[in-house]
Amino acid sequence: MRRSQDGWLAVRAATARRGRELSELAAWLYPESARARGGHVLAGPGWLPDTLIPLHDVRLEFDDTPLAVPPLTAPLDDVLPLTDRGERYHSYSRAVRDLVRPRLLENRVSYRLLGVHADGGLALRFGTTTLFEVFDAKECVAHEFKAAFLRSKGSVPRLRDLPIRAGVVDPFDPGRWLMSPGISTLTIRHDPRAGHRFVLHQRDSSAVADGGGMCAVMPSGEFQPSTTATVDVRNDFSLWHNIMREYSEEFLGDPEHDGAGTRAIDYARDEPFAAFGEARAAGAFRVWHCGLVMDALTLGPTQRTVAVIDAPTYDALFRDLVHANDEGHLVGEGGRIDMPFTADAVDRLQPRMSSGSASLLRMAWHHRRLLLGD
Repeated sequence: MRRSQDGWLAVRAATARRGRELSELAAWLYPESARARGGHVLAGPGWLPDTLIPLHDVRLEFDDTPLAVPPLTAPLDDVLPLTDRGERYHSYSRAVRDLVRPRLLENRVSYRLLGVHADGGLALRFGTTTLFEVFDAKECVAHEFKAAFLRSKGSVPRLRDLPIRAGVVDPFDPGRWLMSPGISTLTIRHDPRAGHRFVLHQRDSSAVADGGGMCAVMPSGEFQPSTTATVDVRNDFSLWHNIMREYSEEFLGDPEHDGAGTRAIDYARDEPFAAFGEARAAGAFRVWHCGLVMDALTLGPTQRTVAVIDAPTYDALFRDLVHANDEGHLVGEGGRIDMPFTADAVDRLQPRMSSGSASLLRMAWHHRRLLLGD
């Protein structure tokens, strides 16, 4: 049992800080048509609109029809260790909980992607799933790739040597692959006089179950209801509500808004949400949706958004900005806790960032005139 567990942990540890490299190598397993611009991440049909879309123009549809979870068709013995009793772990999440023991790993309701439609804008259809259902599938295909990468001494594995991944015939088909796209938001402090800046977050390997050690845009989180109550599955079915809660949690350190609460949020009256909403209504807090991309290592999709907040509004909303949170700490330069939004910074930071965040930052720089109005 110990040998099995130690070997399983060694695969995770040996690749823990190579997530960006492995993700980009995994992208070579897929045809060029499946890779987004730059080739670092994948994108399905209609996932990337031609232009940025104001968040309020994205159409959401909720479908509560019960749907089966697409099964992984290959045996999982090679990616699941043995328990202390000598039995095979039945899920990846349980193995992580017992053997890795991250501070943050809770099973919650999440919104499940059921369809993407790009005709006349962007329309997204969702049902529900759980975080562990998605985590188990993603981590199994990722672990299989990591183990094969180590066995090959650094070569890109062949798809035929990855039976679990090969069984996912079309990772962009919600009927064949379980997807729950979280939301990653690039936050830009809009200051034409002193220079625009953005927030960068380094994830703590000891706190999070994946992505540890890499830098990412902030805030980022799962797309899920704010509480465990059934009624909030419908009430919180909103990209804006989810983004606000992530700002509350990651920028202001409010754990009661992290998705595990028991009290429904009144977004029109409860702070800081009321202030966020007022700033957005006044045009000082602008948000765009930039489509979806998929991490090639985990086959996990993410919705990409950009928030541009005028400097006085940013300073007022985030005067109590926390420098560290449960998932990591802010990264800055020149004694600050943010980064300059410049071509030099965008280029220099690429190696430190996750593939998804790096591609989002490049995309935002490409569309900087639309975002900043400069």
